[in-house]
Amino acid sequence: MEAGVPIPGGRRLGLANRAARSAAVASQYQDAAEAAGYVAAHDGWGPTARYFHSRLHVVQELLKDCPGGDLLDAGCGPGMLVRRLLDTRAEKFHITACDRSPAMIEAVVDRTFDATNVELVVASIEDMPFGDASFDVVVAMGVLEYTDLPRALRELSRVVRPGGLMLVTMLNPASPYRLFEWGVYWPALRLLGRLERRLGVPAANRHGARVSGIRAVGAKTLRRMLHQVGMQPEDVVYYDLTPLVPPLDRLARRWARQWRDHPERTASRGTRRWMGTGYLVAARRPLV
Repeated sequence: MEAGVPIPGGRRLGLANRAARSAAVASQYQDAAEAAGYVAAHDGWGPTARYFHSRLHVVQELLKDCPGGDLLDAGCGPGMLVRRLLDTRAEKFHITACDRSPAMIEAVVDRTFDATNVELVVASIEDMPFGDASFDVVVAMGVLEYTDLPRALRELSRVVRPGGLMLVTMLNPASPYRLFEWGVYWPALRLLGRLERRLGVPAANRHGARVSGIRAVGAKTLRRMLHQVGMQPEDVVYYDLTPLVPPLDRLARRWARQWRDHPERTASRGTRRWMGTGYLVAARRPLV
């Protein structure tokens, strides 16, 4: 799914952990090759592609009832959502795409060269150069895990108009997949890589997982934090439902391919939500 392993630490990070996390986040997707690799991860039939496909489906479904207006894609990455909206609802939205990585914004340029209703901005989600109440819809997809979460949520809520909609996604730290991936699988790969280094295995052939800076919170915590910044949570949807853990999921995806034709089967608000490796919260700014 998302590359790398989460930074260790509890609710409050120490200075060393904060510095390591900031460096890990800043180092990602800073050149065109890394951005291209992120785009390529959306293709194929593996678990990463399934995760991205499921997440995009859920976001798009929740935007169906939105009449349109000014939309901000905060932490837009290479513009996968932007391109999808241009292909399906170009006449409804004026889109602003914002990302801290210039390489990602360049990738959006390549993906939206034919669009006249898209503006691109290089900026951090934690300090955006937009006025208060600038957007009818704000989407933060796959970015909050890399931020100072309270600060990022304050910024996102600040730019939402009264009555406006906010859609935010988060990796689900309580899912069986994430618990095993972060607590067993990635640490095992890193341990194996250290052993291979001692045995003289060339660096290019070693196992491992870089520290990504990911820090995720559960849906109850995220909803509470949204309340604290003046937003009213209305809906929670879990996506990328899977009972499997890595690397078993990679083997299973070679045969289970119906998710591309039926992405609705990969999401749930009901009893199957415990299997979701990620979730989305829809919230609205009150009119008064």
